[in-house]
Amino acid sequence: MSINRRDFLYKSAMLIPALQLSQLYAKTGSNSKIRIGAIGIKGMGWSNINSMLKHPDVICTAICDIDEAVITERLKQLKELGQHPTVYKNYQELLQDNQVDAVMIGTPDHWHCLMMVDAVKAGKHVYVEKPIGNSIVECNTMLAAKNKYQKLVQVGQWQRSQKHFKDAIDFVHSGKLGKIRLVKSWAYLGWKQRVPVVADSAIPAGVDYKAWTGPAKLTAFNANRFHYNFRWYWDYAGGLMTDWGVHLLDYALLGMKTSDPKSIMAAGGKFAYPDDAGDTPDTLTTVYEFDGFNIQWEHATSISGGPYQREHGIAFIGNNGTLVLDRNGWEVIPEGTKMEKVPLQKRVDNGLDLHTVNFIEAIKANNPAMLNAPLEVGAHIAKFSQMGNIAYRTGKKIYWKKDTQSFVESEANKLLAASYNNGYKIPKV
Repeated sequence: MSINRRDFLYKSAMLIPALQLSQLYAKTGSNSKIRIGAIGIKGMGWSNINSMLKHPDVICTAICDIDEAVITERLKQLKELGQHPTVYKNYQELLQDNQVDAVMIGTPDHWHCLMMVDAVKAGKHVYVEKPIGNSIVECNTMLAAKNKYQKLVQVGQWQRSQKHFKDAIDFVHSGKLGKIRLVKSWAYLGWKQRVPVVADSAIPAGVDYKAWTGPAKLTAFNANRFHYNFRWYWDYAGGLMTDWGVHLLDYALLGMKTSDPKSIMAAGGKFAYPDDAGDTPDTLTTVYEFDGFNIQWEHATSISGGPYQREHGIAFIGNNGTLVLDRNGWEVIPEGTKMEKVPLQKRVDNGLDLHTVNFIEAIKANNPAMLNAPLEVGAHIAKFSQMGNIAYRTGKKIYWKKDTQSFVESEANKLLAASYNNGYKIPKV
């Protein structure tokens, strides 16, 4: 049986140590080094850079973060990896560094738009964490900038590079499930507990808090709003809907070969911890209406027992059977005797490593068509997730107008754009 290069790389990813695995990639295009500048290097930003550095043709030439403690720690770790980057506290200065070919943006969501637009304007390719923007207007602005400056932009939706996700969608498209009337996507995260109420405090030494705040509303420093927990505040992000939702709803849309919904309605709240410090709902159900089927999103924190006994996943529910997919694999549960059961098809690769390799190979080939998660993909699913949050925040069933990129309801349209403060403005492209 023949095996193509793509399948060979997928299978090799689980069998070979990372440093050896890197030798399998980047056989396309120039042999020159790709020089990466990293902006925001604490959480996923650090994971992304580690993954990129497994590639033999990548070096990290610059880093930028607003927290000196993070910079100190990363410099030590990078030195152990043989990397000696220049340190910047201002991302604009990093973007002017001619020793940087591409930037990795791993900051909180509210900074993604400004940084990505500035990066492509400065002539850099970009790897930007998901969700790409913190509002529908930001996503459309980022698309306009990418189209104007013609740089490669990959979004950190690494499931787009995993073989078992692709195989599952191929099965959905085969028609064997029969007519699909409902797609469920969910994240039931038992490890996510309450955000405890803590008093405001002094800004930690070495932290440029004004720079971290950027276009968001400037508030007194509070540990809850800093680093990972920013995700639970509307000022900076969109909660689980835009955190896990962009990953899982992306595959719901891909499986159904669809894009824009007719209407959206959502209900939920802070049901588990009504008095915790966060803004975003810990429990939410959202229904997107399409012609002939619905897509449903559910999330709940502090509960692990989601549908089909999976913490997270996507279920394509057809007349003949249901395909259930998550990061561990996929299976098909038949509806009676209408089709054969498909046992669990387990994950066989490392999605993040394959995703960053895909980005580097596309740069080396100077071919945006090679990207597994180009900006168009990230922008659409970020907007789709924002629609769910807007339906929740208005408390109404809202109707989407694709041609005008707006809602029928004026109350919903007030939430199309994020609020910009402190002298910052949404970029003009």
